[in-house]
Amino acid sequence: MIRIEDLTIGYGDRVLMRDVSFEVKRGEVFAILGGSGCGKSSLLRNIIGLATPMKGHVHIDGLEEGAGETSPPPFGVMFQSGALFGSLTLADNVAVPLHRWTDLDDATIDDIVRSKLRLVGLDGFENHLPAEISGGMKKRAGIARAMSLGPPLLFLDEPSAGLDPVSAVELDDLILTLSRNLGTTTVIVTHELASIFRCVGRCIMLHRDAKGVIATGDPRELRDTSEDPRVRSFFNRESVKDKD
Repeated sequence: MIRIEDLTIGYGDRVLMRDVSFEVKRGEVFAILGGSGCGKSSLLRNIIGLATPMKGHVHIDGLEEGAGETSPPPFGVMFQSGALFGSLTLADNVAVPLHRWTDLDDATIDDIVRSKLRLVGLDGFENHLPAEISGGMKKRAGIARAMSLGPPLLFLDEPSAGLDPVSAVELDDLILTLSRNLGTTTVIVTHELASIFRCVGRCIMLHRDAKGVIATGDPRELRDTSEDPRVRSFFNRESVKDKD
């Protein structure tokens, strides 16, 4: 579904990571992991086209030249905190991509919006403003908007960050449901261990000092078998210095 080849990213003359390469298989839940400041969100921005890599290539199945300008990209994005338009109701937020990219009539758009909100457990909240709902509900609404055009691929930036344990589990269950029932390929940027072990089948781990990928594979196997102290430190929440 996604192939990243020798990607080097940064800002100005500052390089955040060099020669990053990995693949995301169709239908899997894949994670980009790492501590704060390692470049997870910057990598995501380069993959989805909000930033231009210094070097390398991003290949996304179904992504045509000019997508995002003359045609919608084949993916949806849930940004941190949901990034909803505060002056619009949840229904109007979810409808934004449909109005932008389709010629559907209002009744059809309304049906689609209601079905997407129902899918994420927000049936009955169509007329609520973002300020009137919880953080977890905002993220669910963000996922509904990301899914409004029915893309085969979703990018979720820190979906569980800042949520209470119950809301985080509910969001994890939603991600798994979308993957199993709809076959949606999902790429998650996160450092939340509970969500990683609950949802993710395969991952890459970034490290700020290494300026790139230090591990690839099943997060449970990396936790249990990796010989890299930086990987063990991340998964066991231990200081590398303390281990030394």
